[in-house]
Amino acid sequence: MTFSTSQTRTGNSVGANIRTFIARNGALVGLVLLCLVLAFATPAFLTGANLLNVGIQASTIAILAFGETFAIVAAGIDLSVGAVAAFSSMVVAYTGASLGMPAWLTVIVGVLAGAFFGALSGIANAFLKLPSFIATLATMSIARGLTLVISDGRPISTSGLVNFFGSTVLGIPVPIVTMIIMGVIAAVILNFTSIGRSIYAVGGNMEASRLSGIHVHKTQIIVFVLSGIFAAVAGLVIAGRLHSVQPQAASGYEMDAIASTVIGGASLSGGKGKISGTFVGAILLAVIRNGLNILNVSSFWQQVVIGLVIAIAVSIDTLRRKQDTH
Repeated sequence: MTFSTSQTRTGNSVGANIRTFIARNGALVGLVLLCLVLAFATPAFLTGANLLNVGIQASTIAILAFGETFAIVAAGIDLSVGAVAAFSSMVVAYTGASLGMPAWLTVIVGVLAGAFFGALSGIANAFLKLPSFIATLATMSIARGLTLVISDGRPISTSGLVNFFGSTVLGIPVPIVTMIIMGVIAAVILNFTSIGRSIYAVGGNMEASRLSGIHVHKTQIIVFVLSGIFAAVAGLVIAGRLHSVQPQAASGYEMDAIASTVIGGASLSGGKGKISGTFVGAILLAVIRNGLNILNVSSFWQQVVIGLVIAIAVSIDTLRRKQDTH
């Protein structure tokens, strides 16, 4: 009888551990299961060329999502990342083609342009008290409009250093390498620096953070500056892959960036999220799109599927928050 009770307790403990693991790593479990299904559904999925293609497709969204993670963890949201990516890359192309700047300097100027728009959003959010949704919606419109003004609505060709961001070196795609580097940088900032601790604190409880001596306004501005910088790097990857800058580049990418972050376990109420989860979320979205393409599913239905995935992720986040409050 004692042995039976012990077995029951052991079984319950194992079951509880499995449920806890799934609850904490739902995106990773979903990714593994999806890959298994696609591997059985089509032999083309697990080929080396296709897996590299998945990584390249995920790279831009992942880099945008890394920046988005800072904003969401701080209880904000950045709707401008797609437009800022397009504007920053357009600045790079324009300063190189029309002003004759050296390639390395154009890249620096482009990244600074991303940081500038991030600072605008941060200042509007911190000092003008605009909700981040409204502040970044405004900067999204401004950035997209200026991109069209600079380019006159026409694409600008790129070369040299910019195209390197979309190239392949020794069989390894540079977009994937860039994604990994930016992910490591984001993880270090969020997990091992004082600003990272401040971001978690502000997202968890802004008033308590203020009373404990954290400079809330400074943290809010830094959050959006980081998001702008990551968006600028994503813009470089997009331009490098296309060998040109399109005025409407990265249109709608902000939704995928937000979705990747939430799918990866970040809470829209703030104070919770990690870069590794965001990375898994971005890979999951890329695998879904890739698998549907291989299976010849219409692009219209692909939008429906992605929308359902986003809805499920947000619903899970809502349920998770309700459980945390009880």
